[in-house]
Amino acid sequence: MVENVELNRLYWHSRRGMLELDVLLVPFVKEVYPHLNQVDRDVYVRLLECEDQDMFGWFMERNESDDPELQRMVRMILDRVQPK
Repeated sequence: MVENVELNRLYWHSRRGMLELDVLLVPFVKEVYPHLNQVDRDVYVRLLECEDQDMFGWFMERNESDDPELQRMVRMILDRVQPK
């Protein structure tokens, strides 16, 4: 179970100040993150350490992360809002 302190911290770290990222990351951390396994939680935290411009390119599908785990997390977040 994810503690409220951890969720609150991640919520604020997920707010990037760039609307395009905020609308993807904030709902994800609220609705999906608590149900992730520990490996995926760690990958999400690593994603938040990336530069906004890099993440923007990944989420807009202009380019991909060189890190396959980060790219998998980006895809997981995108699949949530872009069902196939």
